[in-house]
Amino acid sequence: MSFIDLKNVTYKYENEFLALDDVSFSIEKNEKVVLLGSNGSGKSTILRILAGLYFPKKGEYFFGGVKITKKSVKKDFRKKVGILFQNPDSMIFNPTVFDEIAFSLKEFGFDNIEDRVNEIAKKFGIEKLLKKSPLHLSGGEKQKVMLASILVYEPEFLILDEPTAAMDPRTTGWFLDFMYELELTTIAATHDLALAYELSDRALVMSEEHKLLYDGDMEELMKDLDTLIKANLIHKHKHKHKKFIHSHYHLHF
Repeated sequence: MSFIDLKNVTYKYENEFLALDDVSFSIEKNEKVVLLGSNGSGKSTILRILAGLYFPKKGEYFFGGVKITKKSVKKDFRKKVGILFQNPDSMIFNPTVFDEIAFSLKEFGFDNIEDRVNEIAKKFGIEKLLKKSPLHLSGGEKQKVMLASILVYEPEFLILDEPTAAMDPRTTGWFLDFMYELELTTIAATHDLALAYELSDRALVMSEEHKLLYDGDMEELMKDLDTLIKANLIHKHKHKHKKFIHSHYHLHF
């Protein structure tokens, strides 16, 4: 059994909307994986199942060999898993950056909280922000703060939902450099092929029918136009270069 195992998972919302249809994959310890798919393909639903926020209607989810259900999700599991949402504002609820980072440490019973906060702030280059309200920061700064508030409690599994959506180019560059050096089991959902190519050598691709369409090498995926078109990750349209009109495929960003 792998570190993460999703087996034949199907998920429907209360309105009977089918978000996932018989999805299976495994992730090994310290492996970094990208989850690709167009908007509405089921990426965010998968992430919420992996984080123990949603539970499969059919199928099973195993974390470290333990089946994850509503009954089995306890504080120990929450301490091992961190999820960074696309919109940092949805996660912020403390008056200062210091309090935001310290919150999970208090919840999980850590000691030396001030030292831990200062250490992670230095690592993220946000020491000067600790006394500020996180609500008054830029989108990129907010994402840095929320990522710091997750990694400060040293989870075993990091889940990222469109992690660079709120970041400017400079912060995105910092994030990619940071991810290169991070030794942690990670899954990052995106519809941005260029970002996915930088983040991992392995891609999981969801179809618009909410099924797993591809599980394999990122380099090979970039050559597989049929799969990319079927997943709505590239498109083709006419455009003009001076007086010359032609068409070719474009990545989605």
